[in-house]
Amino acid sequence: MAQVARGDRRAYRWLVERHLPAMLGMARRILGNGADAEDVAQEAMLRVWIHAPRWQPLAAFRTWLTRVVVNLCLDRKRRASWVALEAAGEVEDPAPHAGERVEADERERWLAAAIADLPARQRVAIMLTYGEGMTNAQVAEALDTTVSAVETLLVRGKHNLRRALGDMIE
Repeated sequence: MAQVARGDRRAYRWLVERHLPAMLGMARRILGNGADAEDVAQEAMLRVWIHAPRWQPLAAFRTWLTRVVVNLCLDRKRRASWVALEAAGEVEDPAPHAGERVEADERERWLAAAIADLPARQRVAIMLTYGEGMTNAQVAEALDTTVSAVETLLVRGKHNLRRALGDMIE
């Protein structure tokens, strides 16, 4: 980041190549596939360039960048309205075992919808912990909170998911 702060485009390009795929993947898991996730990831990388002179190494770069992406995603979700997954409908697949895949896809849609319905911070805590494999300490740093608050968010989020999914969990 010190090199980027001095205007080193190669250093910036290296940071983008190293971190953009992961940040794009995280944005897609929070926002869903689409242009919004790409916009968020690009905006986050632009902020790296713009804020490089002011960046303080108080946290690991990836943790700081994760926080930027999470905050941009949460801002985007506050503005955007969700379309119900049922509106997409189902397409039949003639391949063998299509019924099993359709059921698995249905479970995935229900889970995605249940996660999308969680309060924003619970959703992000679950996504970062289980989707990104981050530790509770890393999630706490990304959300600018404590480990115990993250643990509370995870417990509440899982409880809400169990309630929303009911018999599907079995």
